[in-house]
Amino acid sequence: MSTRPQHTPPIHEMFQPEPSARGPRSSKSKNRLGCGIVLALILLLVGGVAAGGWWVWSTYESQIRELMGWEEPKDYEAGMAEGEVLVTIADGDGGQQISQTLFDQGVTKTSDAFYDMLVDTGATTTFYPGTYQLQLKMTAAAALEALEDPANKMENSAQLPEGLTVEQTLTRLSESTTISLDELEAAVAKPSDYGVSADSLEGWLFPATYTFEPGTTATAVIQTLVDRAVESLDAASVPVDERQRVLTVASIIQREAGSEADFYKVSRVIQNRLDDSMLLQMDSTAQYGYGEMHDGTVSSSAEALSDDNPWNTYVRQGLPAGPIANPGDIAIDAAMHPADGDWLYFVTVNLETGETVFTNNLADHEAAVAQWRAWCTENPDAGC
Repeated sequence: MSTRPQHTPPIHEMFQPEPSARGPRSSKSKNRLGCGIVLALILLLVGGVAAGGWWVWSTYESQIRELMGWEEPKDYEAGMAEGEVLVTIADGDGGQQISQTLFDQGVTKTSDAFYDMLVDTGATTTFYPGTYQLQLKMTAAAALEALEDPANKMENSAQLPEGLTVEQTLTRLSESTTISLDELEAAVAKPSDYGVSADSLEGWLFPATYTFEPGTTATAVIQTLVDRAVESLDAASVPVDERQRVLTVASIIQREAGSEADFYKVSRVIQNRLDDSMLLQMDSTAQYGYGEMHDGTVSSSAEALSDDNPWNTYVRQGLPAGPIANPGDIAIDAAMHPADGDWLYFVTVNLETGETVFTNNLADHEAAVAQWRAWCTENPDAGC
């Protein structure tokens, strides 16, 4: 083979079309070909600009909107309100907490619309605990007016979201009904009164919205909640002798999953780790056992992780001693019907969206944890 360099044709010859098997092209064919090449180059250029523009927009949308004065309104417009929704104000809730609650319930458009309105108007409203009937898609001002109207306060109605503990549930019931906290605490003292063979009714006070007749006793209220839990267990085909175990698993799912879409995958992780005789290492159980579930963060302290109590799955093999919260229908169903998969780890990498990464090996899990830590660094007030 010759080692001499090959002859390189002049550049204008390099772009000449190859001879066709059907004979030489006409001048019109050449013109069409040239136009096609130019058009293709233009499309590539425009496409590249568009792709780059889309990346810039998707990455810096909020900054661009602020710079150009294109910021989307934080509040709904008057006249958009529709439907009905119950909103619960807990004892001690201030403007910021209520602003978040209104957004979570679909009342206001953004999480800070209500609070910003209070600050901007200098409103000095006193908020009373209880459950209120409002509408979806209200303006912040209309929501405030509704909360100040006694006619919107639901008497003897309680809204109990998923994931509350017995302690939190009783507090909400006392704030929303005429029954005192002391009466409710006395009513839950003996789980056997409700056919529950456990040391506590943790997990058995089903989360839902309830309305009680005037004069309903504390015992009757608790019985209603337990009956609703049994209804959910039966709907998920839970055997009677498995109820406590399923509620325990479901309560972990309820507290750990970033979104309901992940409930069945979290259930599979729990089952896989139990099957492999791995420690569950669920932060929610460590927090519950150590008494730091309500500190407003998802992270566990070193003391909670190392404390040797019956609920801490970082130091105890298998499931915790019992449920750690009151699970809802989906969590209970997920406990009975885990998704198919080989996952052993998961971490919610975005606390705002609930985005969760599931992995089957420690290296990938540690990479996901690093992603979560980076998100927390960028969002220092997000509850990490």
